[in-house]
Amino acid sequence: MNKYYFRARLLPTALTCVPLFILVHSVILKNYGDTLTSILSILPILASTGISFALVFLLTQVNRILSKEIFQRFYFKDEINMPTTNYLLWSNGYYEPVIKEKLRLKIHSMYDIELHSPSDETADEESSRKRIMVAVSQIRNNLRENPLLFQHNIEYGFFRNLLGGSVIAIIISISLALYANSHDDKNLFFIGITMILVYAIPLLFSKKILSIFGNNYAKILFEQFLSIPKP
Repeated sequence: MNKYYFRARLLPTALTCVPLFILVHSVILKNYGDTLTSILSILPILASTGISFALVFLLTQVNRILSKEIFQRFYFKDEINMPTTNYLLWSNGYYEPVIKEKLRLKIHSMYDIELHSPSDETADEESSRKRIMVAVSQIRNNLRENPLLFQHNIEYGFFRNLLGGSVIAIIISISLALYANSHDDKNLFFIGITMILVYAIPLLFSKKILSIFGNNYAKILFEQFLSIPKP
């Protein structure tokens, strides 16, 4: 288990699976505990452990898929509108033209990829973005072992996957609140409502969160790229 998987995927799952644990212990085991005990008693301990591990792994993958398909695709159209793409556009004002020219010359020198001129970009911005995406993928490959970039990649991945997990957490929390309301369980209802509010906070600020950490990653990516020597 590498650092990225643990910090950027497993930790968000742990933070957002609390409603699921409450659902299992407060609803499922409470109402169906006797039935489940008779079933689980015939299963080996290792099998139960394996099932638990498989469930955590499944939730980790679901969180990742939701975060990429819902948030990253919606806000950034996958990578075509990512900060790593925007920063290299002539129309973007973050870097001065002289820095953009240095980046473009180095990209052309190292990867034989010629990015569009200002006039070509104005004529066909989507094509310019796609060409930048290819160049950025090559830069990432060159900086795969860069510890500073790796840390920022973990931070972005953590918050992106946290957003995906929050969607599932809210759905389960709503189910808990509805169940508690129908069974007049005030404590469980309060817990359900509280968790809805807690997990709604990152979703409300999802665009801001992804923009902040996406921008941080893009800045470090290009700074580190300029610092590496040409082969």
